[in-house]
Amino acid sequence: MNGKHDVNDKHARPLGIGIIGSGFIAHFHVRSWQAIRGSDIVATQSRTLDRARELAAYAEDLRVGVDVTAYDDIAALVRDERVDAVWVLTPNHTRVEVVRAICDEVASGRARLRGIAVEKPLGRNIAEARQVADLVREAGIPHAYLENQVYAPRLTRARELMWTRGARHSGTPYLARCTEEHSGPHSAWFWDGEAQGGGVLNDLMCHSLEAGRFLLTPPGMAPSQWLRPVSVTATIASLRWGRERYAARLEREFPGVQDYRDTPSEDYANATYTFVNGDDEPVVVEAMTSWGYVGAGMRLSFELLGPEYSMSANSLSGDATVFFSRNLEQASGEDMVEKQNAEQGLMPVIADEPAAYGYTAENTHISGMFARGEQPLESLDSGVEVTELLMAAYYAAETQTVVRFPVDLGDYVPAVARRAWRPRSKSGTPSGTEAGA
Repeated sequence: MNGKHDVNDKHARPLGIGIIGSGFIAHFHVRSWQAIRGSDIVATQSRTLDRARELAAYAEDLRVGVDVTAYDDIAALVRDERVDAVWVLTPNHTRVEVVRAICDEVASGRARLRGIAVEKPLGRNIAEARQVADLVREAGIPHAYLENQVYAPRLTRARELMWTRGARHSGTPYLARCTEEHSGPHSAWFWDGEAQGGGVLNDLMCHSLEAGRFLLTPPGMAPSQWLRPVSVTATIASLRWGRERYAARLEREFPGVQDYRDTPSEDYANATYTFVNGDDEPVVVEAMTSWGYVGAGMRLSFELLGPEYSMSANSLSGDATVFFSRNLEQASGEDMVEKQNAEQGLMPVIADEPAAYGYTAENTHISGMFARGEQPLESLDSGVEVTELLMAAYYAAETQTVVRFPVDLGDYVPAVARRAWRPRSKSGTPSGTEAGA
């Protein structure tokens, strides 16, 4: 069973997309389909039928699907004859269970799929990421790793210019700096180190690391073909949300979340990765992420340096700026930019966030590849590689050492993910290091 429809019917109708998961990121993906042709959203699934129905209604209101069917059962969605491909957008701790349910239906012959796309990160640790990839590979389904930043127009166009106009004449780029910062996640499970698999390193550095590998790799080539990892050093810290005032705020806003005074997840992380590229030259990715940035909204910044060229981009440059005086009463919201922290003063506006952040190009490319029966370059193999590199950064931070590749961390679970990391202990030494090692 290869998990594909008969190629003779692939152009008979738009590719039918089933969305599994109904949270913030699912709504972002649905919004992106307003600019996508050749595929429609036909089904949604959530743990509760009401949530699935809400997302289905949202898709219909945006005219990106007609008669969208809502399910509370994954197997039922996968067996829906209108569903050709599924987008897995569920929380990290459910990832293996959800993918197994999908692949069981395909492997048994009860369902046929032309593609499966899985949101970042692929797993909470290396063992889970490899399990997800193995399940999909065994079911014979074309697959994609949903890393939106490598599809963001500001990165794809800038990289093209750097490589065609810069690298061609003076040599390959050697340093990528990538940063993602905001004031904290929307949902409770993100704050839970066990459910999420860590803190901001696992949540956001997966973006910054892959963006850095993307910028340092020639267009049309997978990073693993061009970059060989050599070493990583890293730092994680609890800077904002472990303070009494903000830990108490988390208790109020997300009842049941771990006590950030005692066992926080890291809200700051940086890592420096060294690689050797395809020209046998040393290159570096510097990645920094934070849940402690309080500004106009989420800030994404990128730099690429080469022998005779450079590029930089910052999401908060926006498409326009607006100003609202102190005399205007404003309701809180995120209508100008994601993770917006204020509604007065001089504010950046991003006119089309799904397009600016790469979701539109990502879903256009992946759905088109699945419709043609082709395998996207940014695959679940990429997701496994990113997870391996992230776990090496956690290990480097915990042990305060330089981690050199290759390294076997297949059974490693970060102390943060085990709720064993205590950076604010009175001894002044973060506990959890020995157990994590």
